[in-house]
Amino acid sequence: MNLLTVFLQQAGGGDYSFLIMMVAIFAIMYFFMIRPQNKKQKEIANFRKNLEVGQSVITAGGIYGKIKEIEDNAAIVEIASGVKIKVDKNSIYADAQATQTK
Repeated sequence: MNLLTVFLQQAGGGDYSFLIMMVAIFAIMYFFMIRPQNKKQKEIANFRKNLEVGQSVITAGGIYGKIKEIEDNAAIVEIASGVKIKVDKNSIYADAQATQTK
């Protein structure tokens, strides 16, 4: 017996408990999974939009550094004295240690 058959049998009988249960499961998934993920993505996008020269960052590969220059879709990050790499903005994250010390 598939899910559609069960739903039609219960809906046809006037018992809406299955429908209510499905709505409740979707609401729980929305508030505990979808909504927090969307909020986190907006925070990351806002952080990347407001990057500043001299800010400590971490790349997606786990490289710590400071921003030296900012271009349209990339940033120049200094990872050691005199060692600079060009990194796409989409792979830059906030340095947790730098944000905790402020």
